[in-house]
Amino acid sequence: MATLSLTIFKAKALKDGRHKIRIALRHKHETTYIVTRFIISENQFKNGQVVKHPEASAINRKLRNILDDLQEKLDSIKHLELYSCRQIKEIISTDNLSDEQTFSSACSNFVDYLKSEGRDSYALSIERVGRYFRDFARGDILLSDLTPSLVQNFAAFIRKRKVTETTVNTMLAQMKSVVNRAIREWNISYDIHPFVTTRISAAPIRKLDLTVQNFNKIRESSPEKRKLIMARDLFCLSFYLGGMNLIDIMQTDFRKDVLEYSRSKTKGRMQSDSVITFTIPSQAREIICRWMDKRTGKLDFGYKFTYHNFSQYVTYSLGDLAEELNIDERVTFYSARKSFAQYASEIGIPDGIIDYCLGHSDKSKGVIRYYTKVRQKQADMAISRVIDYVNNPEKYKEYIELRSDIMMMRG
Repeated sequence: MATLSLTIFKAKALKDGRHKIRIALRHKHETTYIVTRFIISENQFKNGQVVKHPEASAINRKLRNILDDLQEKLDSIKHLELYSCRQIKEIISTDNLSDEQTFSSACSNFVDYLKSEGRDSYALSIERVGRYFRDFARGDILLSDLTPSLVQNFAAFIRKRKVTETTVNTMLAQMKSVVNRAIREWNISYDIHPFVTTRISAAPIRKLDLTVQNFNKIRESSPEKRKLIMARDLFCLSFYLGGMNLIDIMQTDFRKDVLEYSRSKTKGRMQSDSVITFTIPSQAREIICRWMDKRTGKLDFGYKFTYHNFSQYVTYSLGDLAEELNIDERVTFYSARKSFAQYASEIGIPDGIIDYCLGHSDKSKGVIRYYTKVRQKQADMAISRVIDYVNNPEKYKEYIELRSDIMMMRG
């Protein structure tokens, strides 16, 4: 049961020694605070009431009104047990089921959230959707005015811009994410969801995995330029760490032998089993030691600009490295992740373990996945086996051919 009460937080005193009155929300043995505008001295607060203050009566009345309003919102939540203390705070701190929020403000709120989570690239995509929609609507509209026909008209508007169908589906999916977040935050409710008649096709699978031969060209290369050495090391590090994304690599403290992290891309969207845990292989540790700042445990390449710019710098450098090595396949940083998944599948690593290493959701993999768990030991063995495969591809050649025959029912 969630409870609300007035309090002061003695450890959070202002510079002059006074305190802001806070509303303590307690739920599931956790406590979070909603800060009010009222400031008092420590001796002017007793048993949840303002005392010894010239405006004590008026302040207590206003605080009671705030508490009553929050309690009403709290009581309107049907299934409190589904929410964390922080989630309940976010719900009751906003206007409950407000139908006055516009699509642009919903986009802005989502962008702020994404940036706070370090997901700047996705934030830029949501900003783009907001711009396109404002152009389409010739201004802004209320979320409550979004209808299925309006969404379909927006899709037609995007297509007139002569973009690819993949871009259309991506932007519609991002717009749907904005709407769904507003629903989850109780800023809007619909009798008929705006996307009920809009079919969003999945993006085609990008062919970015490399042949083992081309992968080993990169892995075994000895470039002279510092930027190419950095690109090679980051590419290989991603592969050795089970296809770890660049943003997660740059945010990770590598001082421990066991790596434990949640993907930035899916943080907050996946519930259980979102933490990926495995032992850092020796091949990865060798690269980490070359670039790690021992004070923070994070990698430091001496690049002081934004992550977005750094990501582009790595991509361009990888392209230069591939060109220098005469690799005829397209090489991006994502190729390391795709190649890890492809090689793991070729040598028979179960899909569930591959998904665990990659940090993928398991919703589409069947009921059995909900009854089994991947352990760290299984992930360690899978990563070790994939690394052994690129080290000794001939050792696995016969097995891969036999498995391919069985899968294709040949021979």
